[in-house]
Amino acid sequence: MTIPFPLKACVAAGLLGWAALVMGHGDVTPQEVDTGSLPELGSEPLMENPFRAGNEHDGYHEEAIKVGERGYSGNCAGCHGIQAQSGGLTPDLRELEEWDDEYFIGRVLNGTDRGMPSFKSNLDQNAIWAIKTYVESVKE
Repeated sequence: MTIPFPLKACVAAGLLGWAALVMGHGDVTPQEVDTGSLPELGSEPLMENPFRAGNEHDGYHEEAIKVGERGYSGNCAGCHGIQAQSGGLTPDLRELEEWDDEYFIGRVLNGTDRGMPSFKSNLDQNAIWAIKTYVESVKE
């Protein structure tokens, strides 16, 4: 039995597209983040970014942006884009608002069923909130 060329071409194109989607998802191996001189936030997840202006640790806002940029580059940019500018396959994190803090930390800690890994064992909340602070800074 011979397989017609158009069918072979369709199968090849489908496999190529699938491979591009998988490879385009990026390296999602979580990387440690040196949180430097940021204050220890504890292990119980906070539901609001403590480094945002007007919040408990807003004096560390600029340091959190620097730490968050390094953390974002090593853990998020492969999928969510350089400087949080998504290419369209993953959510554009710049669209998150202040009231999305609880959603953000839940997603980062637990991952999703659509390919995002859990960062629970790799990132403490200092790093997570620093990353959110960085993402908020690139919107400005």
